Parts: sequence; C-alpha cells; structure tokens
Amino acid sequence: MCGIIGIIAKKEAAPSLVEGLKRLEYRGYDSAGIATIENGVIERCRAKGKLINLEEKLKTHSTSGHVGIGHTRWATHGIPNEENAHPHATDKVAVVHNGIIENYREIKDELSESQVHFESETDTEVIVHLISSYLTQGLAPKDAAFKALDRLEGAYSLAIIFAGEEELMIGARHGTPLAIGYGDGEMFLASDSYALAPLTKKISFLEDGDRTVVTRDGVTVYDNDNNPVERQIRITAQSGATTGKGEYRHFMLKEIYEQPAVIGDTLNSFVHPSTGHITLPDDIVETLHKSPRLTLVACGTAYYACMVAKYWFEQFARIPCEIDVASEFRYREAPMPEGGVAIFVSQSGETLDTLEALRYCKRQGQKILSIVNTIESTIERESDFVLHTLAGPEIGVASTKAFTTQLTTLACLALALGVKRGKIDTAQEQEIADALRSIPTEAANILNHDDEIRNIAKELIDAKDMLYIGRGLLYPLALEGALKMKEISYIHAEGYAAGEMKHGPIALIDENMPICVLAPNDALYEKTASNVRETTARGGQVLLFSDAAGCEALKDQSKWTVTLGDIHPYISPILYSLPMQMLSYHVAVLKGTDVDQPRNLAKSVTVE
Repeated sequence: MCGIIGIIAKKEAAPSLVEGLKRLEYRGYDSAGIATIENGVIERCRAKGKLINLEEKLKTHSTSGHVGIGHTRWATHGIPNEENAHPHATDKVAVVHNGIIENYREIKDELSESQVHFESETDTEVIVHLISSYLTQGLAPKDAAFKALDRLEGAYSLAIIFAGEEELMIGARHGTPLAIGYGDGEMFLASDSYALAPLTKKISFLEDGDRTVVTRDGVTVYDNDNNPVERQIRITAQSGATTGKGEYRHFMLKEIYEQPAVIGDTLNSFVHPSTGHITLPDDIVETLHKSPRLTLVACGTAYYACMVAKYWFEQFARIPCEIDVASEFRYREAPMPEGGVAIFVSQSGETLDTLEALRYCKRQGQKILSIVNTIESTIERESDFVLHTLAGPEIGVASTKAFTTQLTTLACLALALGVKRGKIDTAQEQEIADALRSIPTEAANILNHDDEIRNIAKELIDAKDMLYIGRGLLYPLALEGALKMKEISYIHAEGYAAGEMKHGPIALIDENMPICVLAPNDALYEKTASNVRETTARGGQVLLFSDAAGCEALKDQSKWTVTLGDIHPYISPILYSLPMQMLSYHVAVLKGTDVDQPRNLAKSVTVE
C-alpha cells in the first residue's frame, strides 16, 4: 500500500522526490520521508503524518544530492511515527519498501544475536541491516543487495541506495509493482507509472522476481535466478499534469460532480452514438458467449459492482455467474469450468488480492477479462482482454466515479452479451440502450439534490449506527452506501437485503437508528415498503430514496425523503449511487473528518 520512488538525477533529487510522492500519497499517508546521498553520506528527512509535514521539515533540512529515494507509508508493522517512517538506513545503505516481509522475525532474531540494534518496529528495517552486514563482510553493493533479496520471503518492491555511491540504485519486485523510468542521463524507479509521468514517458515494468541495477546511463534487469533479461520499454499514456481540486473543497466532491461527464465518456466508448447499439470488441463478447460460466472477482467497492453485474448477467444474458471477494477466493481452491471466463474489476489495477486471484484463475485455464481504470496496471498487463472505465484519475480514497463507471461498463457488457446470446430482442436492446444514454442527464439532475441531502446530513451526524436496505439490484447499493458512510464519516453502518431484516437486523432498530431505504417504484417496491412499515413500527427513522410515486406512497412512514426521477430499472444502481455518495460526503464534512484521506485507509491495496 505504500508508495516508493527512486531517482538518479542531473540536479538535486529532493524536489522531484517530493513531487513524485505527491502522486503516490493515495497509497498511504501515515508518514513520509526521503533519503539522498550528499557528499557520499546518507542524509534522511522523515515526518509522521501527511506529506505536507515532510515538506515543512525539508525547509530546514539539508537533503542535497543527485541520487535519492522517497516513501509514503501505510502502516503494516509498527505505529505511524517518525521512527517507523521510511527510508530506513544505516551509515552504509538506505531502503524504501512497499509490501510485507513475512520472515522478518527470523532475520531480526539472527541479526540481534550479532548485536545489531534496531530503531523501529517495522519489518523493513531487517532489510537495511541485512544488506549492511553483507557490505561489512566485503561484498559489493549489488552482491550484498542480491544476497539479502535471496533471504526475503513475502511481498516487496524496493529501492536501495548506498553511501559513497552517487551513480547507483538497486530495485526489486516480488509481488508488488515497480516501474522503471528512462531519462536522458537520468533514471527513475517508482511504484507506478503515474508517479513517473512528469519525469519521463519511457517506462518499463519489472516482472515478478525481477531485480535491477540502475545507473545514470541505464539499467540491467535480472530475473529471480540472477540471469540478465530484457523488459519492454514503452511510451506511457499517463498524463504528467497535476490533478487539482479546482473550485471544489475536496477531491471526493469534485469526483462526485465529474460523474455525468465520465459516465458519458465511458458510454461513448461502448455505445454507438447514432444507433444506440453496443459496440464492445467482438472477441470479448464472443469469448464470454462461449463460456459456460462467468466468475467475477474484486475487493471493496469494486466487489459491490460485481454483485450488481451478477443480476445483469444472469437476468438479461441468462448466463450463470459466480462472484467472490478476491481476498478469500483462492483459499477455497475453487474448481473452474473448462472454457470459463473470469472477470476482475479494479480501480487501480494493482490490488494484490485481486491480482493473486487472477493468477489462480489463469492457472485454472480461465480466460481473463479485466475492467480497470488505471492504465498500464499489472492486472491489465496480465489479462487476455481489458476494458477501461475512463473515469480519469480518482484521488479521493473513497471510490465514487470509478464505481459508477465500473457499473456502466458492466451494464454495457451484460447488454452486449444478452444480445449475442439471443436473450434480448431488438426492442429491448433499444430500450436499455436509450436508458444507458440517459444516465449523464439523469446523474446531473440528481446532483441538484445536493443542498437537500446536506440538510438531511445535519440530522445524522450524531448517529452511532446506521442501516441501509434494498432489494434486487439495489441490495448491492445498500452495501456500498453503508461502506461509504463507514469509510469517511466513521459511523458504523451496515447494508442488508431488505428481506433479511426480520432475520436479525430488526432487533437493532430503535428511535436512534437511521435507516436508509433504496426503493425505486419498481416490481419490488411493495415488498420493500412492507419492510419500511416494519421499521417505523419499531421507532426507526427512515430516510427514503425513491421516485415521486414511491416517496408519496411512504411519506407518512418516512422522516426524510429524497425524490429522484423515474429511472429505468436496468440503470437504477448506477444512479442511486450518487445520493449515497453525497450523503456520506456531507455527513463526513459536518463531522470534520478527513474526507479525501480517511484514517487507516489507502487507495491502492498492494498487500494481502
């Protein structure tokens, strides 16, 4: 989850290290630090908390030097403080690390017996001391680093620099991503191409097990057996432009308001503008058509997108569909059907649990389709097919526009597959396609409820617990709405299938429990209305999201109502996402939490 960057530059490295860390801070913001080689000596500057704290310290701290490494941390071992912040260093070597060293206790015990003193609680510090011990034995920097790498178990990407070596940096990848950037008399390492985009357009990606020797003039890559190998150099499509909040107070609010545009961009890539026909690549649709079963795998918000897609694929394309949480999927050792297709959904394309599940499916002979937002990601590179969601950079940790563009992409895919399989006739295809094309306009209309939702939020900020309920396509939205409220407002919230209320959650309901009800006036409305009446009979405070007819029918049962438009059932989960996001946002702002960087979270989860 951490972000790392390394630079061998023509000028002082520190300013570029900091700028790179700004583009990596979405990976973690518990602490940050840099190290450079100044007159042959390792100079470090570290700070607890967000990158701005490091920037303030650097105003009075000397970190000149043309070679350096930087790190922004999401804590796994050791509390967030300056002592546990990276880079970790001795007088001989400095290291930044993303990942988890699983055998660090064994190595630490061994080194402690040799009178090595540890300053931190981290697993990373063992790498520093291990390399230092090999240097003390007389090994050259490359040999010392590679010998240390051979001892490590677990997941890691590393950037390593050495005292007295102003033209050398070592990089390594095992499980977590690492990219190399090629400049003119300059070289770079970073967790992703986004961090390198302002520095260079020439990028290569290390493969699992690679380690590399980087000098000012180039790079030599070795595989896990220390054999020299070549890795393709490509021109990155990432933009080097800085993403700002513009007129908005938070990135999350900006990204909520960008949804009409980015959903439109995503639709335009899949729907013919004049005919309304779905125009997904034929090889993707044909591969899914031939599959006996689809397996959808993801984590967090993306998992809820998969839950919605299961309804679409099974109801409209009539194809069996299994969904699973990536972090648990491979532990079941699930049997996979011959000729099956596995679909992986990820905003970052780097989520390690999702990536490991993907690799399991590949070993089981499945064709792999990835749906990702971040271009040039590891998941994309290891897939047979890819669909981009075109949300653009999403900086806020709580996913908004990435989620709705995932849903949009999956909705188009399910429709195309339903047509291919002969389960959707021409008239129905046109009806659903028209509904899809209406989403940007309908989304813009929903955003007009912002002031109304903010006023409701004022009455929810003291809630200790909340419940979200929905049926059918809106059940996953209840889960997602609850997740958003937990993520950024720190209110305990749970999502439930409305029909499951009587199987436990109803015991929690009293006059202090707000219940968010997602109930478009569709075929399932009356069943959900019965759940509302069960709730109010027990003192529950209902916040109802429905259309005009639905709100009118339950106005006497609801403390608050938000009246949305008449939305086609097929697209309802996409559009009902927006008021859930807005509600969570306003509650969080009113509570004074850090909306864009909520505590204990990170945007890209690259550890298991």
